[in-house]
Amino acid sequence: MLYSLLVLAQNEGGGKAPGGGVMPMEPLLFMLAIFALFYFIVIRPGQKRQDRERLNLLNNMKKNDRVLTTGGIYGSIVSVDDKEDLITVKVDDNTRLKMLKSSILRNLSAEEAHKAEADKAKESK
Repeated sequence: MLYSLLVLAQNEGGGKAPGGGVMPMEPLLFMLAIFALFYFIVIRPGQKRQDRERLNLLNNMKKNDRVLTTGGIYGSIVSVDDKEDLITVKVDDNTRLKMLKSSILRNLSAEEAHKAEADKAKESK
């Protein structure tokens, strides 16, 4: 019933509500358009960049890299099996854990190498 009254008022009033104001849906549509624009300009490119960085991290792991797992375990990589997506992490002298590559949160060796390169570049300027 209410919907038919709104459609009737829109057809007769040229898109205006009976009191001479705007239709109640116009501000909502404007807000949705702003959100969609914000999503496609700000949020989505950031997500794509994070996905690329994550894939780069997982694909560039090698033996003797120090890593931090999602469970909070620090260790160093003993072997990387690309076929089965497994790595073996040495936690202590005689303790080795087999886990999925995706369970690695950070590659501490790579982070230190990037930091050293940045420092070297900063010193040369």
